[in-house]
Amino acid sequence: MTGCLSWIVLGLLAGVLASHLSGREHGCLMNIILGIIGAGIGGFLFRLIGGSGVTGCNCWSLLVATVGALVLLAIASPFHGRH
Repeated sequence: MTGCLSWIVLGLLAGVLASHLSGREHGCLMNIILGIIGAGIGGFLFRLIGGSGVTGCNCWSLLVATVGALVLLAIASPFHGRH
């Protein structure tokens, strides 16, 4: 249960940061989903360049998840359009 709650909190924080940095506003649930998927994308990308991915509920993992969420928003932007 604690692991699931940690993913939700990390996803929410990363999603909110990515939303603000990209200039787009999303709801709470969408920010959680964005952050969790972003953690997977960010972890994959960081491991490709020799770094570590998500390592727990810490500042490094928040950075990795936020970068991944920003990449996801950049990829989805042409398909979604502007709000």
